[in-house]
Amino acid sequence: MSETSETNNAAADQDKRQRVLAGKVVSNAMDKTIVVLIERRMQHPLYGKYVRRSTRLKAHDPENTCQVGDLVEISEGRPVSRHKAWSLRRVVEKAGEFDTAG
Repeated sequence: MSETSETNNAAADQDKRQRVLAGKVVSNAMDKTIVVLIERRMQHPLYGKYVRRSTRLKAHDPENTCQVGDLVEISEGRPVSRHKAWSLRRVVEKAGEFDTAG
């Protein structure tokens, strides 16, 4: 009986997909925390024009590796603190020497 429940749990874990988002680091002033700006384009429901919407998420960066301007991937997980439920997955592209966050 326990063998079937273990295999069912393993299958359920594989079915759960972690949400992964990509964005730009806009702040690294906090210890082990980065603020990532996620931008998306959506179509206005009435006028049909495409508008940019953005979300700022706090993510856990345990080694303090990210700098402002880096392009990163973050994944959703359990809450680390009151506002942090995302963690750094990987740094896609490091910021250039003269790159800015804006």
